[in-house]
Amino acid sequence: MNAAQALWQRRWLRFLLVGGLNTAASYAVYAALLWAGLPYALASLGGLVFGILFSFRTHSALVFRQMGARRFPRYLAGWAVLYGVNILLIGGCMRLGLDAYWAGAVAIPPMALLSYLVQKQFVFGDQA
Repeated sequence: MNAAQALWQRRWLRFLLVGGLNTAASYAVYAALLWAGLPYALASLGGLVFGILFSFRTHSALVFRQMGARRFPRYLAGWAVLYGVNILLIGGCMRLGLDAYWAGAVAIPPMALLSYLVQKQFVFGDQA
């Protein structure tokens, strides 16, 4: 096994790579919806819905290697909680003076970590 294959065996690295692509695409949708005039909560919801549809298959297949639609309800429930936390985080950043674009960007790293933990433990864990 070469070094690249060995790295690809690390779940957290696969999550970062797949999640990075998903995050970039979801943030682009969020920014486009803000630009179109939607309030940040609706723009975030639009980005989230896009992200859920875009990422369920890649997370299940590439990151957690557990295919099948039976985990999708847990995936949706996990993202419902994550959405609420994200809105609170963006709102808090905006109260500190950031605009909605920067607040959404600042929320990405902590939300990525929380997303990994929710998916690892709740959605794709052995008990799931």
